[in-house]
Amino acid sequence: MSTSEQLLTSAQVARFVARGFLRLDGVVPPGINERAVAALDRDLPGVPYGTPLDKAFAPDTFVHDLLALPVVAGAVRSLVGPGPTVDHHAVHVREPHEGQAQPLHGDAIIDVRPDAFDIQLMYYPHEVTAEMGGTLSVPGSHLRRINETDVGRVQNLRGQSRLTCPAGTVVLLHHGIWHSGRRNDTATRRYMYKLRLNPTVPQVRLWDTTDLHDPAVTEELGVHLPWYEQATARLEIYNRVLLWRALTGDDSFDIEYWVTRVTNRPALRSHA
Repeated sequence: MSTSEQLLTSAQVARFVARGFLRLDGVVPPGINERAVAALDRDLPGVPYGTPLDKAFAPDTFVHDLLALPVVAGAVRSLVGPGPTVDHHAVHVREPHEGQAQPLHGDAIIDVRPDAFDIQLMYYPHEVTAEMGGTLSVPGSHLRRINETDVGRVQNLRGQSRLTCPAGTVVLLHHGIWHSGRRNDTATRRYMYKLRLNPTVPQVRLWDTTDLHDPAVTEELGVHLPWYEQATARLEIYNRVLLWRALTGDDSFDIEYWVTRVTNRPALRSHA
């Protein structure tokens, strides 16, 4: 299935680089959502680490049909490219009135690649209300390295996002984003399906780059988020610039010359 018309724009990828996630609200049709809820009530078959994505899920599964949707396939291709492999997948269930939540954490932060990333696809087959304990995430936290639950003592940060969404929503996250599953205060089980994907090609200009030089790109990459400290916020933008340079292959891109200044090393020359 061709995904060329569903690739992300440069502005969307820049938003992902700056915030660490991208939401696709209500993009999965009801038929797949209904099949998914039924399947998530049972244990899903395991998928060995490193399995090519196009061989991981049988054609009669909801996961296969979910990933074949042009909007989902195009977004995945835009971020990790063709031929990604499966890291792992899992079903996350928040039981009714369970009375507890996960601590804030990052996944597998032993991974400190500065110029590449995995994505975690989170799929919500039914509506998630605030009372159902939607996934909490901290926008812009993905490039600030922590070791798994090092931030678990933190209860709330300004600008955090507690997901509420319509049925059929897919969220794509950078593997480093801080997040947690909140408690479910309703009488209904809440389901979330997670799939982590590893790239197998350089993540360079994989999306629709026709708007690469649109001012909206720089606006997205330069956004200040509410929980950032005044000074350290500049380091966050510095790291975004480094990642954007890697993703575009453009070593001249900068915001207010912050990276240019600190990488300036004039070549030594002999003087006659």
